[in-house]
Amino acid sequence: MDIPDSLIDLQRAADAEWARLAELTDNDEREQQRLVWFEAGARAQAAITEWAREHDKNRAKVEAAVKQAARHPGTGDA
Repeated sequence: MDIPDSLIDLQRAADAEWARLAELTDNDEREQQRLVWFEAGARAQAAITEWAREHDKNRAKVEAAVKQAARHPGTGDA
């Protein structure tokens, strides 16, 4: 599946926000970062859904391909 770089970039951004969240110990900072992570993830999910719909692809398979490409570059079909 030919996944656009824009979807991979959105997933990487969401993953980076999660990584920042995982490093925090202060509850207030964690809550603020959790919201940032949630919003980044929501942007990635919305873009994946839209792309899958526009290209008549299975949304779950697109999401899996995006995550594979974002987290393990060079190992998948993306």
